[in-house]
Amino acid sequence: MKLIQAFKLAGRSIIGSKMRSFLTMLGMIIGVTSVITLVGLMQGVTNYVVSTFADLGTNTISLSVTNTDTRHVDVDDIYSFVKENNSVIQAVTPQVNGRYTVKKGTNSSSSSVAGVGEDFITINNLKVQSGRFIQYADIKNRYQGCVIGTYIVNELFDGIAAPGDTLKINGQPYTIIGILEEKADSTQGSSDDCIYIPYTNAARLAKNSNISSYTFTTKDADTVEAGKKLIDNYLYGIMKNEDLYNISTMAELLDQVNEMTGMLSSILGGIAGISLLVAGIGIMNIMLVSVVERTKEIGIRKSLGAKKRDILSQFVIEAATISTIGGIIGILLGWVATVTLGNAFGLTASPTTGSIIMAFGVSAAIGIGFGFMPANKAAKLNPIDALRSE
Repeated sequence: MKLIQAFKLAGRSIIGSKMRSFLTMLGMIIGVTSVITLVGLMQGVTNYVVSTFADLGTNTISLSVTNTDTRHVDVDDIYSFVKENNSVIQAVTPQVNGRYTVKKGTNSSSSSVAGVGEDFITINNLKVQSGRFIQYADIKNRYQGCVIGTYIVNELFDGIAAPGDTLKINGQPYTIIGILEEKADSTQGSSDDCIYIPYTNAARLAKNSNISSYTFTTKDADTVEAGKKLIDNYLYGIMKNEDLYNISTMAELLDQVNEMTGMLSSILGGIAGISLLVAGIGIMNIMLVSVVERTKEIGIRKSLGAKKRDILSQFVIEAATISTIGGIIGILLGWVATVTLGNAFGLTASPTTGSIIMAFGVSAAIGIGFGFMPANKAAKLNPIDALRSE
């Protein structure tokens, strides 16, 4: 029997039992749709995280130091080191973080206050909407000035603030010297919920003269590893113990995030793929029923000269056709679901080529694999016994 004829017979059988064929396809449709949607959305999340890290800068290096009584580095040492290695390392900012009560009149908020250096604005790609950012003179003179985000403006100043206004941080008066441009949505916990003060003031607020956190930037992403090695050699020469400091780069964090999201995507795809297995069992069950119902037809065809391979190919192709049609419908629905849900969650999500190829290939393979046993059973029927069946 020719292949074209086998496909025609499969088509007639599917059309002849529309409802049963659709219900058989439904499991495959749901499975393929789930796989494509989940993998596509996970890829959208990955892209969002990657773009967020890219905004922070892939040429940044973070340093955390544990100073001891005998071995320590201070801010002046770090700045001298950067100046000596300015061919690789472009800028550095110390950072002292704390959470304090911030007040303006009767309005108050528990906010994160970061003590930073003058290069912090460049390192983090911040822009000042009005006023200016912290300068070297502010740090040297411990000037009680601050730069605030738009969330603080809305929360404490009822949406109207300007350089020269004052607020209190932990009971101490600070003059607003700058207001940053809105970066997020001015909500609590967003990047707009921020207050920056000179790191010398933040160290005094924290009652800790040992500053332990620094952020460096290199000239570009290609010099990050060279910069990291320079910092490592410098610190080891002072601390003599790698456990007393930790150096991490944004590129390393990005690799870890990609690894984690890739693993999560595989897990979600695998969970959704279980429904494909269930769909395959459904196809096998329906094809077994079909063999029983068409026993006499098989007997007639065999008595007219149909060979075992003809019967086998007929039922395998029928199962594969049902599975493949279900897979194609699932791909289309998965595409729509991925884009729609991505837009709903604010993600740029679309089905990945890999997930489409995998879903289509798996759906076809399941049809052939799970359809083989019923087809083989049909092919092995004795024509005389088949003709006797009722």
